[in-house]
Amino acid sequence: MTVTTIAPRRAAALVPGLAVLGAVLAVVAFLSVTQGSRDIGLSEVLRALGGLGDDGSTNSTVTLELRVPRTLLGILVGAALGVAGAVLQGVTRNPLADAGIMGVNSGAAVFVVFAITVLGVRGAGVYVWFAFAGAIAALVLVYAVASLGREGATPIKLALAGAAVTAGLGSMTTGIVMTNVDALNELRFWQVGSLAGRYAPILTGVAPFLIAGLVASLAFGRSLNGLALGEDVARGLGQRVGLTRAAAFGVVAVLAGASTAACGPIVFVGLVVPHVARFLCGPDYRWILPYSMLLAPIVLLVADVVGRLVVTPDELQVGVVLGLLGAPVFVGIVRFGRMSEA
Repeated sequence: MTVTTIAPRRAAALVPGLAVLGAVLAVVAFLSVTQGSRDIGLSEVLRALGGLGDDGSTNSTVTLELRVPRTLLGILVGAALGVAGAVLQGVTRNPLADAGIMGVNSGAAVFVVFAITVLGVRGAGVYVWFAFAGAIAALVLVYAVASLGREGATPIKLALAGAAVTAGLGSMTTGIVMTNVDALNELRFWQVGSLAGRYAPILTGVAPFLIAGLVASLAFGRSLNGLALGEDVARGLGQRVGLTRAAAFGVVAVLAGASTAACGPIVFVGLVVPHVARFLCGPDYRWILPYSMLLAPIVLLVADVVGRLVVTPDELQVGVVLGLLGAPVFVGIVRFGRMSEA
């Protein structure tokens, strides 16, 4: 049987999975808009979204100004983190790679601290751009350090460079905030990772970057499949390995940088979701990427809704919930299942 006859059959088996995940995401998004300390019915949501009967009531305000932007941001950020993790695991051939260990979170934190302590910046709507710049700068630094030497940016050098840059920038951030109370107070709310308080201006600010990065990432499926076979095989297939890595890191910088800037560092999504996607669809990155793009926002929004409901009328930030739920799940993947090779 030829490859050309196998591929359509595999696609026919996997496309329904994407449809199911899309339907699940729609249900979770509906719950995200309607559930919380104030329950809002479907009819009220539809009236608010359609502008029918929107008389400035509390439910309409909560729906339009708080929950809809929060839900849309959760979908985009979740998709971005899931895809960024899958691309990083593929390009580094490291099943434990994610944006956090490649310097993104620490780079964003350093720039946020700089904005607070030196420039006097206050408020997430302003320092989101400093966090974005810091995340991208950190990833560029990691890639530049890993590229030194004749071998270039090999998977091992990328992992080591990411760990070194993360440790250095983390120590720098800690040293600054321990001597500046204002910086500590501002940073601790951003650093926990949250969708709360992220209003429409933040959504519209980062959405173009996230959408562009997600669209661009889908073009890397075939290249990541080649890298998974090894650099020599990839070169033998005509792939320019260095250019592929640089382009992939650029896309990851945009996706992870914008996500971290908007919501703070959110753990486990980019690490665990690609493994779940591989379990569902196999090792082909042409399918891992879209599966991760749908799975990750489902995980993120479910955690966000859980955080709102467990301590009503208060809420747990999504970063805390993901840490509590994600750690045992990841241990289970390592303990009871074989850690999938990137």
